Amino acid sequence: MTTQQPDWHAYLAQMETVLGVTLDATRRAELQLQFSRIAAMAAPLMALPLDDRLEIAGVYKA
Repeated sequence: MTTQQPDWHAYLAQMETVLGVTLDATRRAELQLQFSRIAAMAAPLMALPLDDRLEIAGVYKA
């Protein structure tokens, strides 16, 4: 199973626009590096198959 690496450059450009923030090249590069690291750490968890019978979110009743 292969996973496609997200386009962090495009993501950061969109977030700069949405949040009204301007990042310099150094900060943008550091954020891209950190997002790549976070994605690498999360990959094994995201690849874990879940049983179809498991609830994906808690159900709270009053």
